[in-house]
Amino acid sequence: MQARAEAVQAREGVVNDSVPMGMPVSSVYFDFDKSSIVPKFDDVIRSHVGYLRANPDLKVEIQGNCDERGSREYNIGLGNSRALSVKAALEMSGIQGSRITITSFGSEKPLALGHDESSWQQNRRADFVY
Repeated sequence: MQARAEAVQAREGVVNDSVPMGMPVSSVYFDFDKSSIVPKFDDVIRSHVGYLRANPDLKVEIQGNCDERGSREYNIGLGNSRALSVKAALEMSGIQGSRITITSFGSEKPLALGHDESSWQQNRRADFVY
């Protein structure tokens, strides 16, 4: 039962125990081999912008992730580009860049362990860690 709850939480984003209630937990997901944010994730960005505005002392780490396809080096670069895209979206919405750090895990932290499109879709993401 705990494993299922952790899997659900992982799909929705990464949350630290010290983060106050009301923190958005959605991640931004990406198309294959892309780092641009598709419009359907604008609400996710807006929810994190609102949360960061309401909590001006908080900082956020954006963690870029990829599916297993591609070399390790390529995926680290792509994960970095994805994290930078999310950071830029937050900054364009008025969040100071000094409050945002980025990390790329490439394909090293998959949420889904399958080797199919459904799994790959879940792994092409940027997570918010407060």
